[in-house]
Order: sequence, then structure tokens, then C-alpha cells
Amino acid sequence: MSLVELIGQADERGLAASGLACLDRCVPLLGGDDEILRPLWAGLADDAGAEEWGERLEQVRGKLGGDGEFGAADGESSEDEAVLLARRMLATAPAERSTAGVRAWADACSVAALRIHRLLDPLKDAGDSVDARREGRTEGMSPLVAAELRRQITVLELLAGHGAAGLRPALEVSTEGRRVLRAVVSRRSRRRG
Repeated sequence: MSLVELIGQADERGLAASGLACLDRCVPLLGGDDEILRPLWAGLADDAGAEEWGERLEQVRGKLGGDGEFGAADGESSEDEAVLLARRMLATAPAERSTAGVRAWADACSVAALRIHRLLDPLKDAGDSVDARREGRTEGMSPLVAAELRRQITVLELLAGHGAAGLRPALEVSTEGRRVLRAVVSRRSRRRG
């Protein structure tokens, strides 16, 4: 099943976890620590957490400065564009955890996270767009984009198959992806410095 199909079939918890996992893997671009999104993850475990989602989200935005301006200026690097995409993921997270709201957010986060990985991958992705990747056309995918696509699919499958019990392994998948992206960003910084 393609990523687009999985997002289309996911329930509210799965969609929120999918969007949150994409954002979590991109936290290194925002300067956040590994625990910054933990309250949002914890809120996905129970239905009462849906009521507190907006408040927890605002706290995270305050800590990460998630209300900046977006739009890349001419001459900005691919890393600058990646940071803007990550900030947009945080800024557009819905204050209310409704199925319709988190479906649109999860879909946008999926695209943004794949674009971020494509921008930062030292090897070029042969595909025309990340949309083709999300629809299952994976020929010529660069390694970083392929790994991100696998993580997105795994998170959705875990939540679809296990419900709330799939949150812990989904968080582990996200943590692994965050470490990978942190290493990529660090390597790029060393090359520039």
C-alpha cells in the first residue's frame, strides 16, 4: 500500500502520530532537544490527551519559536529551505486534534519531511517529485529519502495495526530518524565550517 493510501485510511490517532513523527524527525533543524515533543506524544496515548493537544502544542511552539515567517529568499541554501519547511510543519499543526485537521497536517508533514530529506541528501534523488515517491514510484530514490519514506510508512502501519500500543514503536522509529537527520546536519556543518 502506498503512503498516500495509508494516510487516506488512517484514523485520528494514526494521523496525529504520523504528522508528529515527521516533525519529530526534523527537530534537529529547529534546534530542539530529543524530549521537546514528548508531551505531544504522551497525549496521543489516551483520549483525554486530545483535549490538551492545543495547549501542549503552544508550549512546544514557544520553546522552538514556531511562529516565524516562511518563504525562502533568493540565495538561501538547501539547509535554510529545510529549516523553513520544518518550521512550517510546527506552525501549521492544528490546535484541535480532529480527524479532518490532522489528516491535512499529516499529509503536508509527509511531503515536507520528504522534501527536507531530499534537500539534505548528498546523493540526488532521481525522481521528479516527492509526490511520486508517496504514491509508490520508488525507482532511483536517494538513500536518505528512501529511509524517510520507509519510516513514514512504518509509523502509519504500526498505528493501524496496534492502535495506541503502536505509539511506543512509532516513537522509536522516529527517534532513529531524528538521529540520522542530526548526523546529516552535523556533517554538513563540519563541511561548511
